[in-house]
Amino acid sequence: MKPAPAPDARGGRDPVGAATLERMATAQAFNRWMYQRLEPWIGRRVLEVGSGIGNLSQFFADRERVVLTDTDAGYREILRARFGHRANVAVRELSLPDVPADLVAEHVDTIVCLNVLEHIEDDRRALAAMRGLLAPGGRLVLLVPALPFLYGTLDRALGHYRRYTRSLLRERYAEAGLSTRRLEYFNLAGMPGWWFVGKVLRREVIPQGSLGLYDKLVPWFRLERLLPWRIGQSLIAIGERPRE
Repeated sequence: MKPAPAPDARGGRDPVGAATLERMATAQAFNRWMYQRLEPWIGRRVLEVGSGIGNLSQFFADRERVVLTDTDAGYREILRARFGHRANVAVRELSLPDVPADLVAEHVDTIVCLNVLEHIEDDRRALAAMRGLLAPGGRLVLLVPALPFLYGTLDRALGHYRRYTRSLLRERYAEAGLSTRRLEYFNLAGMPGWWFVGKVLRREVIPQGSLGLYDKLVPWFRLERLLPWRIGQSLIAIGERPRE
């Protein structure tokens, strides 16, 4: 099936972020690969933090209850246009660490937070707020940029405060009262390109041509799972709120 045209996010207040989301919307093979790595941890009642224009939301929008959130009104408008016809989907404003009472009442068993935490200066309070949204035994499915040495112009332009290490994420989870169920690297193949574009070329947006080629090669990149060791551009961290 031919992918739907990428949503137009240019009305958002963050032009670099909007351009990046639009370009990533065309990388359907990569988006599906990312989702499939996370899918085993996603439950029936899901809240997504920082849904953007729904690049990953599309893959779990058929769950029993789905709450898509973003700080940007323009992105929320796009989310309503894409998913508002679904009775099980709601679109809400959420700006961590502030949490509206109606979101707490959703009693979600899963929070999906992909490439968002690095945008929040006080990540400790943000993680504590997400823990508060989870039902006991619920899971936080988190993906963040990894390896501080990769930090360059792409990160700065996107408003990243940091790139994470495994030890830092474990520490943050423990401080927030979350147990770490799984912690692993993702996307080994993305490291050279991110380093070259952000540290050598010093670009602010991922080149469209390079992204298209990368997306076509995703079937090969998936083979990273066969490596006896792994490092990657991102970290996946599954945290769990203890049962009380």
